[in-house]
This record gives sequence, structure tokens and C-alpha cells, in this order.
Amino acid sequence: MDMEAKIAAHLADARGTWDADTDDALVCRQVRPETHDVKTFILEARRPRLFRYRPGQFLTFDFAIDGLRINRCYTISSTPTRPHLIAITVKRVPGGPVSNWLHDRLEPGMELRATGPLGEFTSLAHPAQKYLFLSGGSGITPLMSMARAYHDLALPRDIVFVHFARTPADIIFRAELELMARNLPSFRFVPVCEADGPGERWAGFSGRVSPPLLRLIAPDFLEREVMVCGPAPFMAAVRGILAGAEFDMARHHEESFDFATPAGGTEEEMAAPAARVFKIEFRKSGRTVACGAGSSVLAAAKAAGMRLPSSCSKGLCGTCKSRLVSGEVDMKHQGGIRQREIEQGMVLLCCAKPLTDLVVDR
Repeated sequence: MDMEAKIAAHLADARGTWDADTDDALVCRQVRPETHDVKTFILEARRPRLFRYRPGQFLTFDFAIDGLRINRCYTISSTPTRPHLIAITVKRVPGGPVSNWLHDRLEPGMELRATGPLGEFTSLAHPAQKYLFLSGGSGITPLMSMARAYHDLALPRDIVFVHFARTPADIIFRAELELMARNLPSFRFVPVCEADGPGERWAGFSGRVSPPLLRLIAPDFLEREVMVCGPAPFMAAVRGILAGAEFDMARHHEESFDFATPAGGTEEEMAAPAARVFKIEFRKSGRTVACGAGSSVLAAAKAAGMRLPSSCSKGLCGTCKSRLVSGEVDMKHQGGIRQREIEQGMVLLCCAKPLTDLVVDR
């Protein structure tokens, strides 16, 4: 299909919305380098469809890599104000099976399976006249989606967007954010670097997030709605700074995915007494663990020292999706699994509580 025909098809089917429950395939249309270790992957539905989502939400992908099925969540970096395409922006992680596969092997024309959009981290849920966006590293992606939406709609919002990077060469979306700042008088983009980069001495703000730096960049931060995303230490530092400044933490909102650390239940859930204890057999690993009736399968496995793929622990992301070979569970999820997958015997271990002894294909 040539470009003119493709545009005409999109316009003719303007009411069609992509629905992962009916067609979960996304076709890669372009791979765009952002920095030396970050790429953006532009995706499209197989048939002309529009993407409806809130800026800041994520997709859960089901990858088939070297004979293994791996689920990963990636925040949507594009904006719903440009609904014909959707994009994720991924940093290469040393040794990471998915990020390296995406960087080295995903090419235009190849298809990915995805579900969503999902997630509650969005400025639309916290309307305000003044925002402070704080991002570290690849945590910039959900905030970029929000910034792009405000820019496209020329909304009169006072936004200070502060991004922390290692060097100038690591500033993701630098040129586009500088353009936004030129286009919108109420939008400020403030990059902060830890060191000079190859070929560029850094003349802007430097260092890591700290109370003096925050007060210097955004003296009125106590008056702003704060949206934060980045590595766990960065998120913790921001929380500490805001709490120390007696910031109203009801106006602090954060999002972070850490796939290196398996999620599980709360300490209270794992320690809670239960009237019955069930046997959970993990077929592939050969492990059998005990699980109280009030505990999730994932929490019981974690308490027994098992490391299972997991992330959000809230039934959102789908990372812990597994096949239930036998037994029954009570599962209250938040969109991380499709109804047809449930009918095919799949469960989310993070929110599945046993009603009988179980056999899980893990």
C-alpha cells in the first residue's frame, strides 16, 4: 500500500480503534536512534486503526526470543494527539535479553504482540495549572508522552521539565524538548548532567537531584503538581527531598518499572495466617511450595526463595502470566490479562490466590 492510500485508509476509518483483544499484533514501521544506547520503535496496527490512551500509560509485550516467551512492559513515548502510530523508547541494558533483541534484531516490517494500554501514571488524572516533571535516564518516556500532548494542543500549562542524564550525549529527546521550549512560553526544559560528554563540555546545571538544585531550578516547586519517573534511587531521592521540604505528598506522583527485582506480595500478605494451606507445584522448575489461602501464588513462591518473572505485583503488567495446569484460583486483576487467555488457562501469579492445590507450568 503506497503512502497516499495508507493515509486515505486511516482517514476513511477514523472511528476504528486498535483493540488488543481482537488483534494484538503491532507492526514495526521505523527504528529511530535517540542516543548511543537508546532507540525509539515506531509501531502501527496491521489494519488502519487509531490508538487511544492516556499519556503516561504503558504496553505489555509478549516476546518470543530464542525459544523463550518473555513479557515486558514499556511506556508509550508517543502521544495520543498523534493517534495513527504508537511508539516505545528503549534503552539497551547490558545483558538484557529483550532490550538487546529490540536494538539488534527488530526491523521495519516485523510484528510484535502487545496488550494494553494500561497504567494510572498520567497527568490527566491530576489536573493542575503548574507541573514539575522530574525524570532520570530512560524514565523520561512517560513524561515525554505528556509533554508532547500539551505541546500539540498548545495548552496553557506552566511546566518545568527537569531531566537528569549522565552526559549531554545521554539526553534523550533533547532537540525535541528544546523545540517545545521555544514554541511554548510556559514550558521550560532543564537538562542536568553529571559530567561532560564526548565532544561537548557541559555548561548547564550539573550534578544529581538535590534540595539546592531543585530550589534553584524551580523555586516554586512547593506549588506544583510533581510527576516523577526514573531509576529506584532517583525516585527515592526525590521523595526524600519533597518530604524534607514539607511538600504535600498527595501532589507527588511516580512511576517506575524495575525488572531486575522480582515483585511479590506485601510482608503482611506473606505472613498472614490462613485457614488452609495449599500445595503449589511448579512443573518446569520441579519446586513445590506451600501457599496459604489468603496469599498470592507469587508471594508464596517469593517467600520460598523462588525467582519468578514479575514486575508490578498488581495485576497490571502481565509479566508473571503463567499457565495453570490444574487447580482453581481466585484472581482479581487490573487488566494485565485478556479474557481469552483466562479461558485458555492462563493466570497472573501476583493476584491469583489458590482455592485448591495447584500445578503451574513454571
